[in-house]
Amino acid sequence: MSSQSAPYAATLPRSSSLDQVAGLEPAMAGVENAAVFEETRRMVDGSAHVPLLPAYLQETYWWAYLHPNAVWFFERQWLVNLILWGNFAELRDAALAEMGESIDGTILQVACVYGNFTERLVQRLTPTGRLDVVDVAPVQLENLKAKLNGAPRIGVHHQDSTDLRFADASYDCVVVFFLLHEQPEAARIQTIAQALRVVKPGGKVIFVDYHRPDGVNPFRYVMIPILKSLEPFAMDLWNKDIADWLPASVSPVSIDKQTFFGGLYQKVVITR
Repeated sequence: MSSQSAPYAATLPRSSSLDQVAGLEPAMAGVENAAVFEETRRMVDGSAHVPLLPAYLQETYWWAYLHPNAVWFFERQWLVNLILWGNFAELRDAALAEMGESIDGTILQVACVYGNFTERLVQRLTPTGRLDVVDVAPVQLENLKAKLNGAPRIGVHHQDSTDLRFADASYDCVVVFFLLHEQPEAARIQTIAQALRVVKPGGKVIFVDYHRPDGVNPFRYVMIPILKSLEPFAMDLWNKDIADWLPASVSPVSIDKQTFFGGLYQKVVITR
């Protein structure tokens, strides 16, 4: 659950390496055995950069991600699974399978996730693997730190998904798990562009999210009023493919799409 800041023009170019920001290197002296809250609030030129909570997040999703009791209520594995109609584990494992049983490289997770997605990802990290997680909401980052409980080789960054403060081509894989449906289209376009910008040539960007279900799927008619009332931007993913929001300047090596649960969910893997 990351977010955006205006303006929303989707652009891939970003200035020189931001890896000099404290904590972005895989080897971090003195903190090898702890998850680090790396707020990444300063660019290499020294200017302050504090991501602001976007209006849509405060107005539409305050109850799920920002309210003081939101984490207490939603951070329950059974509840997250129920919200996804019993499909959480299958969707989680489908995303993780794209990274392999053992992860040696660098992974970026865009937005924190309720449930055990990140913990299962961390279990796959080898001694040379590294995970960075970004989110725009400090309360979500604090919750993730508590869940990780001192796991090594992890960076936790206070950043906006539409304006990532990482260098171009700095990650082997980027995963975006149930974020796009929570964003207005302008923010969604920027998030996708940023994910593609920071992944290395030949690397994967993995999206898991909602999808237009098959006509014979009874959940199609159950989900329409739920999404329209609680997740008003989600219907965009019923009407367009994720590939429709790719920047015109990007020519991916491949785009692989798989649907689940009668088409209600999708996994899209873009190889850069």
